[in-house]
Amino acid sequence: MPDHRITKVVIVGGGTAGWMAAAALSKALGPQLHVQLIESDEISTVGVGEATIPPIKIFNAVLQIDEDDFLRNTQGTFKLGIEFVDWLRRGHAYLHAFGGFGADAGMLRFYQFWLRAHQAGRDADLWAYSTNAVAARAGKMARLPTLGQSPVQGVTHAFHFDASLYARYLRAYAERAGVTRIEGRIVGTTLRDPDGFIESVTLEGGRAVEGELFIDCSGFRGLLIEEALHTGYVDWSEWLRCDRAVAVPCESTRPILPYTRSTALEAGWQWRIPLQHRTGNGYVYSSRYLGDDEAVARLLGNLDGAPIAAPRVLRFVTGRRRKLWNRNCVALGLASGFLEPLESTSIHLIQSGIGRLITLFPDRRFNPLEIDEYNRQAIFEFERIRDFIILHYKATERTDTALWRDCSRMDIPDTLQRKIDLFRASGRIFRDSEELFLEASWLQVLLGQGIAPEGHHPMAEGMPEAQLQQFCADIRSIIGTAVAAMPTHDDFIARHCKA
Repeated sequence: MPDHRITKVVIVGGGTAGWMAAAALSKALGPQLHVQLIESDEISTVGVGEATIPPIKIFNAVLQIDEDDFLRNTQGTFKLGIEFVDWLRRGHAYLHAFGGFGADAGMLRFYQFWLRAHQAGRDADLWAYSTNAVAARAGKMARLPTLGQSPVQGVTHAFHFDASLYARYLRAYAERAGVTRIEGRIVGTTLRDPDGFIESVTLEGGRAVEGELFIDCSGFRGLLIEEALHTGYVDWSEWLRCDRAVAVPCESTRPILPYTRSTALEAGWQWRIPLQHRTGNGYVYSSRYLGDDEAVARLLGNLDGAPIAAPRVLRFVTGRRRKLWNRNCVALGLASGFLEPLESTSIHLIQSGIGRLITLFPDRRFNPLEIDEYNRQAIFEFERIRDFIILHYKATERTDTALWRDCSRMDIPDTLQRKIDLFRASGRIFRDSEELFLEASWLQVLLGQGIAPEGHHPMAEGMPEAQLQQFCADIRSIIGTAVAAMPTHDDFIARHCKA
């Protein structure tokens, strides 16, 4: 039989996306692939993806990366969730904590029992039943997957890290595994007749780099997926109106909080990401409501410490490519689309795209059924994350500025409206197929954004009242005892992974 195996992969662009792809492909497919990565030191990367969600641990584990070593080399800290300040209304805050709540009983999730108690006026704080939330509020951290022999979930963590240092770390990993880095700027792309597949890219100076599979990690520009293949773009700015971000790092402050903070402002929101050596800050905003100079001034006025670099303004259009895999080109990172980093999904979308590519890795015949399946799964993931982010804007009581008034009145996708309506009517949440965010995530944001359910699951009434009160008290006690024994986040870093 003829050998149709792909042996030559060309990755266009470095940064987080490019080096994550290079490291993963070299690990998963090993010596059968010759992986070349083209990047230019003259082209800077965006580098705003410094906050992650827990699946990043799976990626690092597959690469057999030691967690403490990785954190030391990326100035990393731990992340237990995201705090949302002023999103529902000014002066209000809530957490989207990682992990679950309480302990399930019988066939019901714990939150249905909490809803019963809450709707009867007996229990106001859902987050008292989250180990992550209690630890985050206390500034604590521990690697604690379980709380002793109890059924209560322990700590579920992700990371904050310097994305440029992470790319450098993965570059060293990939080059040790045989990946070849080519320094250069691409000036042309050659498509083959008659199918329009990419045959090679041409560098300044005339060198042609040939490949069989191309991975576009060239950022917003989409050098291959858009400029060469004219794939097209689906614009979601009717729902997600922010189209600018200004980013600036500042001096680090203590204590280092074990969570990201997102603060709603007049024309968007501000992120705060604490690292060991600095704090990352940014203002994501809409140019319809705020000028660039005003946004820069607003951000600089909100910093915890002195800025240590010049502010950088980024422009984007929220949405995705019509196809994330077109012919023999797969787009990753910003080349595939952009969703603002409100829920820290940027690096996750790179990771899931790489995992999907490895699962559906083609041969040189490029079966269109495999390409279609990749695109179906990728588009589904993008759209469900989109819905989750829209929820933060739509469900608000704020009327103090034009952005918030317009967002509260906008029509939203039917997929999101159904989720809101079902929860409001009965307190039910269902994960749609393999969407990223689980019930616990939807629960926190729905409640945090002021959507109060009118009911709860009738089976929750089956637990006698005295038993329910004891059940809840026991969970609070187990979590409180465990968190009290944890070291502070700063002490945990100093002990395990100080840079």
